[in-house]
Amino acid sequence: MNTHDHNPKQPNKDEAKAKIESLKKSWQLRKDINEKLSKIKNKIAVYSGKGGVGKTTVAVNIAAFFAQKGHSVGILDADIDCPNVVNVFGVNEKPLYKNNKIIPSKSFGVKVVSMGFFQKDELEATIWRGPMIHNAITQFLQMTDWGDLDYLIVDLPPGTSDAPLSIMQNLPLDGFVIVTTPQPLAKLDAQRSINMVTKLKLKIIGIAENFSGDIFGKGAGKQLADDLSHPFLGHISLRPEYQNMQKPTILDTPEIFDEYSTIIKNITKSLENKEK
Repeated sequence: MNTHDHNPKQPNKDEAKAKIESLKKSWQLRKDINEKLSKIKNKIAVYSGKGGVGKTTVAVNIAAFFAQKGHSVGILDADIDCPNVVNVFGVNEKPLYKNNKIIPSKSFGVKVVSMGFFQKDELEATIWRGPMIHNAITQFLQMTDWGDLDYLIVDLPPGTSDAPLSIMQNLPLDGFVIVTTPQPLAKLDAQRSINMVTKLKLKIIGIAENFSGDIFGKGAGKQLADDLSHPFLGHISLRPEYQNMQKPTILDTPEIFDEYSTIIKNITKSLENKEK
């Protein structure tokens, strides 16, 4: 028997070397991003298992609430396919690009970066495969100069695939606010998103129920929180005031401000225990 014959079970040296190089690049990327975001005290992702549950509206109002209370705040719209933060925030000025850095726009006291600023036509579909989405998210993380922030709110794309995974693996998040609505299918998808977060050994800050009221019902968010032993952050009622997208709704409606006051109080309480 020829001892030099190729053993099919022997690992390919080139493949092993490529894998090691890939791991090195991933580690270096996370290290670089950590350094660039080192001046941000709290990094909060707002996440849902499906689209259409009002995740972006919740993210924008959380950011605006913190800013209204005098905190330095930024919001990153990480939904590359369907970026909506620009519309919900009513931002007019685009970010500046200086010395290979993105300088965020500012609206209602919140620094804003979104793919929506870089679309020539907001109606055009962004038809990108996973690697292109990953690269776009990575560029935002590496190139944005947020400066000193008390809070960075990250509006994650819905689902459990490439785009949210890129954020979860590369951005050192302090926790996730999960948004659901009262309908059973939304609750099911919210649980799927929670399962993804926990599999990656990341923290759930709590669960918020949006669209609560007579039309869609109430209680699924609280039930999900109780079932999975996570904090319930509060209910957000379905109101006609949300049709006005000139500014974050908390700034115009006292009842909505009060609802978010409860949610922010519970988020803050959960963040205080983030090291525990």
